[in-house]
Order: sequence, then C-alpha cells, then structure tokens
Amino acid sequence: MAVLRASLALVLLTFLSYSTVLSLAYPGFNFGWGGHGGISGGHFGLFPEFYQSSCPQVDDIVISVLEKAIAKEPRMAASLLRLHFHDCFVQGCDASVLLDDSAGIASEKNSGPNKNSLRGFEVIDEIKAKLEAACPHTVSCADILALAARGSTVLSGGPNWVLPLGRRDSRSASLSGSNTNIPPPNSTIQNLVTFFKRQGLNEVDLVALSGGHTIGVARCTTFKQRLYNQNGNNQPDSSLDRTYYYGLKSVCPRSGGDNNISPLDFASPARFDNTYFRLILRGKGLLTSDEVLWTGNHRKTVELVKSYAENESLFFDQFAKSMVKMGNISPLTGFNGEVRKNCRRVN
Repeated sequence: MAVLRASLALVLLTFLSYSTVLSLAYPGFNFGWGGHGGISGGHFGLFPEFYQSSCPQVDDIVISVLEKAIAKEPRMAASLLRLHFHDCFVQGCDASVLLDDSAGIASEKNSGPNKNSLRGFEVIDEIKAKLEAACPHTVSCADILALAARGSTVLSGGPNWVLPLGRRDSRSASLSGSNTNIPPPNSTIQNLVTFFKRQGLNEVDLVALSGGHTIGVARCTTFKQRLYNQNGNNQPDSSLDRTYYYGLKSVCPRSGGDNNISPLDFASPARFDNTYFRLILRGKGLLTSDEVLWTGNHRKTVELVKSYAENESLFFDQFAKSMVKMGNISPLTGFNGEVRKNCRRVN
C-alpha cells in the first residue's frame, strides 16, 4: 500500500509539473479544475477566466479602444459584431477572416459577402497593438473578435454576457468557405435555417442573432432585388410596407448606387434594442433575410419574432446565449493554431 501511495504521489507530482510548464508556455492555460472548463472530453476548453493571470487588463484595453472608435463612428459597433459572425461561420471562430492575401493565403476579405463590405479591421489592429504592448503574445485575434463583438453590443445599449475565452488563431483561411457558408441577404427562411443548422445553431439562435441587425446599415446592392425584381417578374416584394418601399427607392435606384447605404433599423440605427423585430411586424425589415423571419411561414420563427417584438428583455437574454453558442463554433484551442502577433498575417 505504501508503494502504491508513493507511485500515485509521483504521478501527481509529474502531472502538476507538466501543467506548470504548460501554463508558462501557454499563458492563460488551465486544466479546468473547479469547473473552469479546461479539458473536456479530451479537448482544451474555453472559459471566462482564461486571461485572469496572463492579461488581467484585457477587457479594459478592449473597451477603451471600442469607446473611442464607436464614439467617432457609431456604425462601427455593428461592423465589429458582423466581423465576429463572418469569422465564426467560416471554419469556426479562428480569426481566419482577418488574414490578408499572402503567398499561402487567399483572403476571406475578397469573398462575395465580404468584399467592399466587411469593415472594422483597423479597430481590431489597434486593440491587438495595445494588447501586445501590455501582454505580449498572449491574447489571440479570435478572442479579440469575440470581445469586440460583446463590447460593441454593450456600448450600443445591448446585453452583456459571460464570455468564454481561450480561442487560438488559424494559420489558414477559406475563401471558398466564405463564399458558401455565409447566408446571403436574399435567403429564404428554409435557406437560413439550413445555413444555421450547418453551424450547430437552431431557429432560436437564427432569430436572436438576426436581431443584431438592430444596429448598422446595409448597402443598396443587398436589398435592390426586393425593390425592383423580387420574384423575377420586375415587381417589388409584396411584403414591403409601401411608404417604406418608396423611401428605399429614393436611396437605391434601379441602376447604379450599389454602395448607397440604408439603416437596417431606421427607427434606432445606433441603439441596440428590439425595434428591429417591431419593424419586421410592420413590413419594414430591410433585407429579405430579415422579413422572411416573419413572412416565411415558418411557425417557430414567426412566434419568436412576435415574442421578441413584445419583450425586449427576452430578446436580450437569448441574444446573449446565442452569441456564446456561436462563439463556440469549432474554436482552435490548446496546442492547435497559434496566437498571432499581427492579426493580418500568420506568425
């Protein structure tokens, strides 16, 4: 028995020594004892305290940059929220969307959904530079995207949430994945449900996350079809409120003006609230993919739109839950990937 106890003690000592080495080599690494996540089912997990020791000021640094950027341009909050979404839907939440073209990288920035549309990269660069100065080679670009999305929501008046951290950055991008995995603005309700289910997200997540359109704008090219040729008959979308329709036509002509912009929620475009859903009920959703949540004859999404339009707290609560769920799509953790020094290129 004494020999067995000695052997177990030696194993434990070896394990603890190994975990100490890991903690030094990978700042923020934690085996998750006490319910912090760490390793689950043989995988390194995400947990909110990941940078508690290695970079305790991470939240303050992110928020300080966001406050200035959003004060200068309120639209930036929506842009950063969209960056996280477009990242996670393509090979997981791994900051692949931030990589520029290089010898071995075909940048996702050049995909159909992203080209001349995705923005906020300079804000991410500024956050990364400040974090590298404070905590060198510690905070990943993938986590910066998640933190920026949460901070942008909060600073716009939306909900806060406990954010699991510990994502690492990819060494690759997927231009083809970016072209095929991001739902287009003219999606039918069936298409939307399919796109989200591919990512492990359900109808509740679809409607709640679509509510992120309560802030931000869209380009004329994304809703022009609704105004002039929705069903291939040279007629507008019949679900559009007529007054709203005429207002949109003044912004988005039949020919040209593709980059003209219109707010996704014209009633409170810079405030995160539930007005988006109340507008959809009145035929004033900007994109086809917005309005079909209500008009697409999908019982679950119809019920959710109505519920969120009536109860902002319910929407906020589910949006927070769905953001955490989306942020957990196929993250690189543990020894996978890397922590980039510059978010635009691999180390």
